[in-house]
Amino acid sequence: MDRRSFLKLAGMAAAVPPVGALLGACGNPPTATPAAQSGGTTPTTAADNTGTTLVRSTNRKVKLGFIALTDCASIVMAKELGYFAERDLDVSCEKQASWAATRDNLLNNEIDGGHVLSSMPLSVATGIGGTGARTLRVAMMLNNNGQAISLSKDYASVGYGDLDKARAVLTSKTPTLAMTFPGGTHDTWLRYWLKACKVDASILKIITIPPPQMVANMKVDAMDGFCVGEPWNAQAVDQGIGFTHLTSQDIWKHHPEKALVVTEKFMTERPDVLMDVMGAILKASKWLDDLANRKQAAQTIGAASYVNAPPSEIEGRLLGQYNLGPGIPPKTYTDDYMTFYRGGQVNAPRRGHAIWFMSQYRRFGLLKDNPPFQEIADQLYLRDLYEKVAKKEGVPVPDDDMAPFTIKLDNTTFDPKKPLEEVSRV
Repeated sequence: MDRRSFLKLAGMAAAVPPVGALLGACGNPPTATPAAQSGGTTPTTAADNTGTTLVRSTNRKVKLGFIALTDCASIVMAKELGYFAERDLDVSCEKQASWAATRDNLLNNEIDGGHVLSSMPLSVATGIGGTGARTLRVAMMLNNNGQAISLSKDYASVGYGDLDKARAVLTSKTPTLAMTFPGGTHDTWLRYWLKACKVDASILKIITIPPPQMVANMKVDAMDGFCVGEPWNAQAVDQGIGFTHLTSQDIWKHHPEKALVVTEKFMTERPDVLMDVMGAILKASKWLDDLANRKQAAQTIGAASYVNAPPSEIEGRLLGQYNLGPGIPPKTYTDDYMTFYRGGQVNAPRRGHAIWFMSQYRRFGLLKDNPPFQEIADQLYLRDLYEKVAKKEGVPVPDDDMAPFTIKLDNTTFDPKKPLEEVSRV
């Protein structure tokens, strides 16, 4: 969205969408109220500190979906700390059953936005995890780091981060591995790791399991390993059924993970409300990156209405303290544990990252043809909107939107302007 388009959209009135069936709400009980009601406006306008005049929407109700994962924390804490309320926002947090359910509820406008795999809009747009719709937009990133690949205790000989041992075991046992959504971030970390191990993914079985169901499924031997966010990797260790083989920050330090993904309807009909939602989440992100607050965060998000896990299983890795499993020395991350703000480095949506994900889709064989890399990145990543919100909130914006970056696991530099070089890489 360019500046002129944004200003035009700011004054638009919203229409009433059909009411869809809602999943169980968390923080607020579900109601039959549509996600985006009539977007009336007040008769007065006000100029913000960027010099832009916005028409204020009177509909301040917002439904945000989330999955039971530690990295939903910035949305949950923005609600629980009153940061949404102080901006006159009436936000409900809607717990979703799976990423596929999240996708469908976004596409059907049953929720306005939410805590979503940052690559889900790309997967949907390219037809891997959807029908090719380009109506899911990435407004901002929510966190970096904090995911992991866990393997069953039966694979204990592989240890931590040993790709040669992993290759030997994976090619001899042809295991079943799980991720959370085709073309999602967890699917990408899993397949990137397999490539680094020089293992052909086609000889394995890769299945899709919702994050909260990972541990239970491995407990009954439904799969031999999985890639997911926390706290489910920590829980596998605590319950003695598996160990952490590799963290996602060991694949790509400070990688984009979850994002605030919003519907086209929300973006176009109530841009002022969306900007306020983003501002509140940025404030919560700053709060979360004060490690003194993370114990409170673990206790809050651990509640049954949110992650539904003991705070003790959340807090350790939220602080960068990793118990990896029996026989593996514990590991402490000092600057690349799960971060939510990092001086503004976390939250900017980078189109170069979008192009990287799409190049991996081609490299992994998930797409037969090259997608229009730049066109999709430009359309789905709301970089201009984020920069406007950041300016309003006094948040610095990193100047690296399309800059090359390095992937740690195989020490490879990716240039977003040359995606075909990555596509052709073995």
